Amino acid sequence: MAFFERNGERMNTSNLIKELCKEKGISVSELARRIGQTPQNFNKKLQRETVSTEELMLIANELGVKFEQSYTLENGDKLSISN
Repeated sequence: MAFFERNGERMNTSNLIKELCKEKGISVSELARRIGQTPQNFNKKLQRETVSTEELMLIANELGVKFEQSYTLENGDKLSISN
């Protein structure tokens, strides 16, 4: 399970998406519809923590935020993707 930090608090992907929706003033159900999914299916993905990288990029685009994911190698080089 992936965790993110905000203000020193650890958040999983599901909580991060819910927090983004709250910040942007839309419901998780509305976000699901905007990315072409039913609210029921999307909520199951959130519960199982099975939201894909592609879906995370769609979410970022829909909410007008930047998505980044990266690995930093021992030599300092980064392998990354972003929207």
